[in-house]
Amino acid sequence: MFHNVPVSLESRSYNVVIGQRALPRAGEWIHPFTTKSPAIVVTDVNVAAAHLDTLRSALGNIHSIILPAGEATKSWAQLASLVDELLTLGVERSDHIIALGGGVIGDLVGFAAAIIKRGCNFIQIPTTLLAQVDSSVGGKTAINTPVGKNLVGAFHQPSLVLIDPDVLNTLPPRDLRAGYAEVVKYGLINDFAFFEWCEANAPALFAGDAAARIYAIRHSVSTKAAIVAADERETADMRALLNLGHTFGHALEAETGFSDKLLHGEAVAAGMALAYRFSATQGLCTGQEAARVVAHLAAVGLPHSLASAGVAARGEALVAHMLHDKKMSAGTLPFILARGIGQSFIDKSIALSAVADFLDGEA
Repeated sequence: MFHNVPVSLESRSYNVVIGQRALPRAGEWIHPFTTKSPAIVVTDVNVAAAHLDTLRSALGNIHSIILPAGEATKSWAQLASLVDELLTLGVERSDHIIALGGGVIGDLVGFAAAIIKRGCNFIQIPTTLLAQVDSSVGGKTAINTPVGKNLVGAFHQPSLVLIDPDVLNTLPPRDLRAGYAEVVKYGLINDFAFFEWCEANAPALFAGDAAARIYAIRHSVSTKAAIVAADERETADMRALLNLGHTFGHALEAETGFSDKLLHGEAVAAGMALAYRFSATQGLCTGQEAARVVAHLAAVGLPHSLASAGVAARGEALVAHMLHDKKMSAGTLPFILARGIGQSFIDKSIALSAVADFLDGEA
């Protein structure tokens, strides 16, 4: 059975198709979009080894571009190399580049598609849980720079997102856990009932239960699709709620050099724990609620503190990373805080000195 979740954005609308064995049948959904043969597929070395042959069998003749795996691939150098190769291949504005991989590949390919000939098309086939429930949907594309994460990019919506939960069976356990951080995030933002579902069903999801995985993916995608449809470019504050944990998390990623020392989802998990604990220190939510969030993250093996994230930096150093956050406006950095589990909100009045003092207490 295949589930279809529409992302309604007028002329930029598209569908997210979710179902087991979607990858071997990818041609059914992708062929209507492809105008040339061979289709161009961009992936990384790890995903290529696991899934490229399956996609090739589904699509027929393809031209594959295989990039290094890891966060370092979201760079100026890899962007320039990819754009040059795509232009050499004669990519036209009407063509669809296929991104087969996790968030790194999706972000890089999406940004390349946004800037080639002032915008060509692309299709997302996310192969990690994090990409399936978050980064493949919504049109945010970007690369990292030495100054910070995702600081150079564009809003560029895909034409189709094809999600096959079966590909998660080849995902390393650490990456699966990292992706789960973005699943439970939807409960922490505005859906207490879904957080309770996560508490009850996370073990089944990690054990490979197909029904649990499909429900988690479908619910997450539906939630994000509704938010994106209401606030595509994050101008009305609604979409900003999706950044829960990210302001703290990006600082942790910067401190660890945007490396495999701390995966993005792990940083988000630690960031959400910090956001809830900081909220408790501000009297916004109770200590018991913050402790419940932390306990769940710890139970599934995710970082939930500076120490468990492997970060020993002082608060001042972490706040310095936050100064380069792309959400900074007129010298003010909005924080996503919480009045309770499932009651997140944006606070634009937080002094960074207070955040630094809090982080010093967490060290």
